[in-house]
Amino acid sequence: MCQVDEDYHEPLQRAEVPSVSKKCVKCKEGTAAVVIRAGDAFCRGCFKEYFIHKFRAVLGKHRVLYPGEKVLLAVSGGPSSCSMLSQVQEGLSQNAHKKLRFLPGIVFIDEGGAVGQSVEDRRRMAAELQAVFKATGFPFLVVPLEQVLDLPSSVVVAAPSPSERAAGAYKVAVGHFIQSDGVGVTLKREETAPADVQESSTHLLQQLIGSAKTLTAREDLLNTLRQHLLVHTARTEGYSKVMLGDNCTRLAVKLLTSISLGRGAQLAQDTGFSDSRYGDIILVRPMRDYSAKEIAYYNRMFGVPSVFIPSLDTKTADKSSIQRLTESFVTRLQADFPSTVSTIYRTSEKLQTCKSSSTADHCDRCLLCMCALDTAVENASAFQATLISEQLSQTKAPGATSAAVLRQNPAPLEPESTAATGQCCSSGGGEDCGKAVGGVGCCSSAKGPESTDLRSLVCYGCQLTIRDMSSVERLPHYILSEAQRRQRRSQMREEIGEFLLDEGDEGD
Repeated sequence: MCQVDEDYHEPLQRAEVPSVSKKCVKCKEGTAAVVIRAGDAFCRGCFKEYFIHKFRAVLGKHRVLYPGEKVLLAVSGGPSSCSMLSQVQEGLSQNAHKKLRFLPGIVFIDEGGAVGQSVEDRRRMAAELQAVFKATGFPFLVVPLEQVLDLPSSVVVAAPSPSERAAGAYKVAVGHFIQSDGVGVTLKREETAPADVQESSTHLLQQLIGSAKTLTAREDLLNTLRQHLLVHTARTEGYSKVMLGDNCTRLAVKLLTSISLGRGAQLAQDTGFSDSRYGDIILVRPMRDYSAKEIAYYNRMFGVPSVFIPSLDTKTADKSSIQRLTESFVTRLQADFPSTVSTIYRTSEKLQTCKSSSTADHCDRCLLCMCALDTAVENASAFQATLISEQLSQTKAPGATSAAVLRQNPAPLEPESTAATGQCCSSGGGEDCGKAVGGVGCCSSAKGPESTDLRSLVCYGCQLTIRDMSSVERLPHYILSEAQRRQRRSQMREEIGEFLLDEGDEGD
């Protein structure tokens, strides 16, 4: 216990800081060339072995990628995704100790139209990335983000997931792959240059992104559209896995950002190694054990090329968005406390959801992020308390005019109906509702214009994004059509609800 007359004249001891003059902690012989953490100094050769082994270990631990399986590498041009591409190329080389056995392909989503880049800049960046892709020898695709406007409605419908494989299925698949000498069929396709994109599509995309009032909502909307396009590309080209380049630092920022944006129920899918929310397409994150510092050192020391491509938050202030503020907070805290990122990251590994998105029913999924809806909760919950507070804040104050209240609290944004008068409400399903015979008219035409309240079809986090949009009519057609289809099914279920049997009545 501290005393008043205690003497503190003893000299303070300075903590020993590792330097490059130290010996390697692994081989104990070579001179350290890089210091990853305090006490972890590696020479050049040991650092390369450590980096490669970590990539192989995370793939071997989870055993998600089966031999002969087509895997799509989502490369954005940044250091993390380019390092992932380098590791896959290293693992498929002839000199690899434990050779990777899947068939890779590369996809680059060109987001230049969303951030306002000129056609010349998009061509130049695409040419630089194509040079990197051609050096690997893998088939690659350059897909402009404008294609997200023409996607089918099946993108926001979870496809049936493949059946669960037996415990020894992985070893059996390895044996078959070795017997066949690793002969596989790779995909070859011509690249789609960004210059081929029509200006009208780029203008519509910019209007869609610009409809979000805040940078936080724009980044969240752009991330959703990017994932939809990645999943659609993987499905159309025959890939069953999509490899993302999210590193440990990025996932730590994403975890805190998701909590701030009300996406706490989806943390296990957003930060885990594998994400099966789309059913037949599984997203994997093999770079999640690497910090941004390790990746930067490896790329610098071994000449891994990368291309800088500006994004929505490039050259923005720290307080311009929640994502940018969280990133600044984590990186600055990491500089003073080196265990910050690893602590947040290890916490994300322990997170689980009570209701998995892969087993949730189709109508119980969010229309945008495809996660299980977290809005169906009890009355005594934080979500219901938030709704009540919002309703009370929108009540008309005494003495306030109707125009002032309407100006402060606009009505919920609802897209116009796409069903014309006289068109059957079940035209999308291929069957007639039965009321259009004899001139009675379809049930949907009798109800008048159809309106879709997107807030009841999305999770709480996506509700905040939609709330920041000036008009949801600018959303892609595949989202609006699927929303109207879900609403029609919900209305039909309410109408025939008294004739349906409950699960408990089926055995009677």
